[in-house]
Amino acid sequence: MQEPTDTTKKEGQNPNPLSRRKFLTHTALTVGAISIVPRHVLGRGFIAPNDKINIGFIGLGKQTNGLANQFVTNTGAQIVAGCDVWTTKTAAFEKHVGTLYAKERALNAYKGITSYPDYKELLSRKDIDAVVIATPDHWHATQAMDAMYAGKDVYCEKPLTHRITEGMELVQTTKKTGKILQTGSMQRSWEDFRRASELVRNGYLGEITKILVNVGDPAVPYNMEEEPIPEELDWNGWCGPAPLLPYNHRLAPSRNDVDFWPDFRLFREVGGGILCDWGAHMFDIAQWALGMDHSGPVRYIPPSDKSLVRGLRMFYANGVEMVHEDFGRGWGVRFIGSEGTMDISRSYFETNPEHIKTAMPKDSDIRLYNSNGNHYQDWLDAIKNRTQPICDVETGHRSASICNIANIAYQLGRTLEWDPENEQFKGDVEANALRSRVNREYAK
Repeated sequence: MQEPTDTTKKEGQNPNPLSRRKFLTHTALTVGAISIVPRHVLGRGFIAPNDKINIGFIGLGKQTNGLANQFVTNTGAQIVAGCDVWTTKTAAFEKHVGTLYAKERALNAYKGITSYPDYKELLSRKDIDAVVIATPDHWHATQAMDAMYAGKDVYCEKPLTHRITEGMELVQTTKKTGKILQTGSMQRSWEDFRRASELVRNGYLGEITKILVNVGDPAVPYNMEEEPIPEELDWNGWCGPAPLLPYNHRLAPSRNDVDFWPDFRLFREVGGGILCDWGAHMFDIAQWALGMDHSGPVRYIPPSDKSLVRGLRMFYANGVEMVHEDFGRGWGVRFIGSEGTMDISRSYFETNPEHIKTAMPKDSDIRLYNSNGNHYQDWLDAIKNRTQPICDVETGHRSASICNIANIAYQLGRTLEWDPENEQFKGDVEANALRSRVNREYAK
């Protein structure tokens, strides 16, 4: 999901999009297309390489339009269902996807979308193979786990989780069910970010001593003025496991064509601040470059002034320091090494000295996973092959954990010692309690 004040490329835009229109417009698309090898012959959960994957979308907000564009344009998947607590958004989604199929696949009367107000109705459909989850942050883990237990593979928007313990549960659920989960941290599928990470990983900057990560502010308690709840919205269902908040249109607009990104991201009850929203992208790149996808920093030192929203210092066990700091170039990452520096974001990729960026890789270099620029097809390929995608559940969980721990550190205003192996704080009962929360019980 994209933070509204950033002016770089919108999330979901691929710098090297893979056009398949010419092929797809000559391919007949029908709901329940017949495979050469029927799925029931191969067993539950197995999808033949020639078989289309039926996808349902859970959460049909502003981010969903871009995701639908990607799956219709850049993959061979088939969107067959959508779900949202807004009736205005289910209707808009059906129209949007129908328009996409007419434009991209020459299907002028595609009627293959069925809409649902309750995501569990969508999950009950046996013909749906996988789901794309693009709901607010507080719903991600619950819906992803429900989907996997219902036999679906999952593409889940970032940040993958809202609480640390949710991520731990999600990792275990993926192992138990054998399902494939791709986190929507699609920068890993962009060539510049992969190349930058390989330069760091292979020592072209020398020994990394410090990393600066500039993203937005930590989460704050909800403070918006109450407005009347629109008739077309199931507000109880929108809040779900979160507290029942006073409704405000900035939190959840009725339409997707508004000129702002919904503000649920800002508030502790349903989001993680822009620190989480964009941190799930930029801290993720730092983790990838350092080879820390299954770990993370072990010490978090917030600024002594609790009113500050920058200045959190994080230290890895190997001594590398990572700082939440504005280095004056928008949301991005700066790597500082003994032999040079590197700045990387969606709008720039620069090294000092310049020759580091253009250095020819050596045969002995570590080469990172290459999804060939298509984060979405990478997930579908992983589903068909039953392999791990570029940003699997553990990777997404660990990057989200950094953001969630950072929020806890800012909130408590004291140094936290973190054990990444056991995923708990050392000797801090209050901090450990903030790893999770008691979900609200609500009836549909």
